[in-house]
Amino acid sequence: KSLAEGASVRAVCFPAACATAASFDRNLVYRIGEALGEECQALGVHVLLGPGINIKRSPLCGRNFEYFSEDPMVAGELGAAFVNGVQSKGAGTSLKHFFANSQEHRRMDISSEMDERTMREIYLTAFEIVVKKAKPWTVMASYNKIDGIYSTANKKYLTEVLRGEWGYDGLVMSDWGATHERAAAVEAGCALTMPAAADTDMEIVNAVKNKTLSEEALDKACMQLLTLAIKAAENQKEGIVFDYEKDHALARTAAADSIVLLKNDNDILPIKETQKAAFIGGFAENPRYQGGGSSHINSYKVGSALENARNLGYTVYFAKGYDEKNTEPDEELLREAVAVAKKADVAVVFAGLPDAMESEGVDRRHMRMPESHNALIEAVCGANPRTIIVLHNGAPVEMPWVQQPAAILEAYLGGQAVGEAVVDVLYGKVNPSGHLPETFPKKLADNPSYLSYFGEGDRVRYDERYYVGYRYYVSKQMEPLFPFGYGLSYTQFTYSNLMLQKNEIKDTEELTVFVTVTNTGNMAGKALVQLYVAPPAEEVLRPVRELKGFEK
Repeated sequence: KSLAEGASVRAVCFPAACATAASFDRNLVYRIGEALGEECQALGVHVLLGPGINIKRSPLCGRNFEYFSEDPMVAGELGAAFVNGVQSKGAGTSLKHFFANSQEHRRMDISSEMDERTMREIYLTAFEIVVKKAKPWTVMASYNKIDGIYSTANKKYLTEVLRGEWGYDGLVMSDWGATHERAAAVEAGCALTMPAAADTDMEIVNAVKNKTLSEEALDKACMQLLTLAIKAAENQKEGIVFDYEKDHALARTAAADSIVLLKNDNDILPIKETQKAAFIGGFAENPRYQGGGSSHINSYKVGSALENARNLGYTVYFAKGYDEKNTEPDEELLREAVAVAKKADVAVVFAGLPDAMESEGVDRRHMRMPESHNALIEAVCGANPRTIIVLHNGAPVEMPWVQQPAAILEAYLGGQAVGEAVVDVLYGKVNPSGHLPETFPKKLADNPSYLSYFGEGDRVRYDERYYVGYRYYVSKQMEPLFPFGYGLSYTQFTYSNLMLQKNEIKDTEELTVFVTVTNTGNMAGKALVQLYVAPPAEEVLRPVRELKGFEK
């Protein structure tokens, strides 16, 4: 079909990475990758621009919704599962943004600067895992500089580390408009400049003539481009038609399995089907389900929680609660919300961050939700002690009201089926099994990068070093609002019989750890096993513990 200028084909909007990371489920992320690979084949797309696996250094990064975690192992393992899923269908991926791209503020020219240990243990690790476990067809070089050299022209990392150390044999491409010197990019190992830059093609020719660019480097770039083109052609399948409804159902499953139950006093959840519920807040009717910027999807359809609950025959009242275009409280809407909350057995407030508050290209300046959302939560909690909060947001938010509601669900940006998934969890059709892939601090100033995050001029120093996220909070003995890896269930699990395969290993060996997990509650559920390693006391500074294994 012909498309209007700038329009995109209708597709299925799966949950964003901020949500799927909370599943901690490699198999689920692989299945999403498979579905996207099928959609790529059906639409003639050779390379999918993702996944984004940059480390969540601060809750403020405007693009955090596109990234998996503050922990490099989680980002790497789930990133590899995604890449393997997509590429199993004969479509390629573009692993991005390589690397040290953890902010949007001055993203086009900021220089990320850190010591090598920090780089190796945190910011390169996720990329290394994906490259070695999944072999993405392409890697996308980021906008920023690293130690003063643009990523697209940084031979140390594009060639010496990526290819020399990790054995990568695919193609390196630039982010859109990230190439500043064509010849320098080719020499560094960035073969493809995006978008097309015919006006600078002669720079490459002249550089070879002037011997400032080696013919060998140019030959390598040409070979990588031709190899990618041939691979794309050979893997193109004819007659592929993907099933929108099937993929929507998978998106619903993924969203439900990624929802995190943060609080559930007196087992108020799940809601009984016979109870009268009040759904309050504009997101109940029009959910915030995806982020802004280049990742925006032209969704096939969007299911709302309100519509879905009513279609299932549940008794649900509705009040708008806030004006989505105004961050200040609306007294009339608050009065209506309180009245509706009082006549219901349980009240469910849908709140979070509007589109305008987090998007590609701009970082947040604080962690607060709109005052209209906070005021609504406090008013409804005051009117009905059996209040449940459902949050739609791509990154952590402050919760000054956290003690007031009986239950809190973190739904993140759950894709086009998030409304249905939330109802599945609210009414117990799905037992929530998500866990936080990032720390929710009590306030922004608690974050380890707080003093240096935006940088100074065109330089940003990663002064917190490897004390990123939970590595810092645990080592500092600083209690967060909700810790990394946290998530409740409608059932209970016990962990017992922890055993190690060996008592000692060399640094070249692997260790298998066994544990027995038992569901001791009254409902089927999914447990997440998290394995942390605590280093022995020594002269080298280390976080108190670090995640080294996980299984859903």
